[in-house]
Amino acid sequence: MRTEQRVAPRRHFRPPGASDELAFLASCTRCGDCIDVCPVHAIVKAPPGAGLAAGTPMIDPGIQACVACADMPCAHACQTGALVPPADGWAGVHLGILELEPERCITFHGVPCGVCARACPVGERALALDAGGHPILKPEGCVGCGVCVTACVTSPSSLRLMRNAECGVEVGGRSPSDTHRYIPHSALRIPHWEGP
Repeated sequence: MRTEQRVAPRRHFRPPGASDELAFLASCTRCGDCIDVCPVHAIVKAPPGAGLAAGTPMIDPGIQACVACADMPCAHACQTGALVPPADGWAGVHLGILELEPERCITFHGVPCGVCARACPVGERALALDAGGHPILKPEGCVGCGVCVTACVTSPSSLRLMRNAECGVEVGGRSPSDTHRYIPHSALRIPHWEGP
């Protein structure tokens, strides 16, 4: 484990364009500019009990997901470099890793749905439906915004968004091209569940 990960592990979902946690904490002035420009109020300040991260911007996708604004106003509002708009836009952002729990998903119990796929702001590049109407996760296109998680009709949601650190991914909101380890698309295909 890298020293940075031991000193400042990523415990929160960060806005798009966030650098690794230690660099993020060092450069974020906790000014709130990114919070102020978020049109859906998905970005909030980390609570006082968050240690070194207290007051820094975070996203709780269980409360309000990031909606993947085309112009990424939060990253553009940051003047310190804590958030940097990637040159390739959303293609270079992966806020988290999506996981499907088929035992909860109603499509695996014979009930048609598709709400998650229709809600996804990225579209079929991230989340599609197979011929049977079951969700197919595509990590190479998923930005990890969490919209599908909050849109899911099951309670708790059949979809779960995990922080990159929970999956062994080292860098938070920036492109996987450098240090991200990706789970191949085929590894995340959920088999059809036949039921009892």
